[in-house]
Order: sequence, then structure tokens, then C-alpha cells
Amino acid sequence: MTRRLTAIVERDGDGYVAVCPELDVASQGATVPEARDALAEALALFFEAAPAEEVDRRLRGEVIRQSGVPRSEFEVRSHGRR
Repeated sequence: MTRRLTAIVERDGDGYVAVCPELDVASQGATVPEARDALAEALALFFEAAPAEEVDRRLRGEVIRQSGVPRSEFEVRSHGRR
């Protein structure tokens, strides 16, 4: 299954933090692409490990809206489940 999710990437000190507001999952990297790739990996692991009820609960939650923050959308493929 492929899901379309949001990545918000912000500078944090010498690196970058990437957050997926729909699922409240975050990661970091030295560059924007590294942070985004690390977030995609964290999301793939989340989909593999989280019970379906937890995924549904988080997807029904309120999405964080921040004006002026660059966002990018990307797709995450989950392997096996859902």
C-alpha cells in the first residue's frame, strides 16, 4: 500500500528535523534530503511495527497546520501489512 504524507523539514542547529504531522513521527539529518530520507525510513518502520488501530488513531488525529513552513509530500510504501 502507498500512502501520501506530509514532511515538514526545519533547520535545527547544524542539521535538520523532518516531521510527519499526520502520524506524529519525526527524524533528523545533516541535510534536508538526509532528514527527509530518515523520516521516510522511520515511517516505513512505524507502519511495519504499529498495530493497525494505532495507525488509524493517528491518521484520524488533527493535522498540525503551520503557516509559512515549507512542506513536501512524499510516498511511503509499507511492506506486508495494510
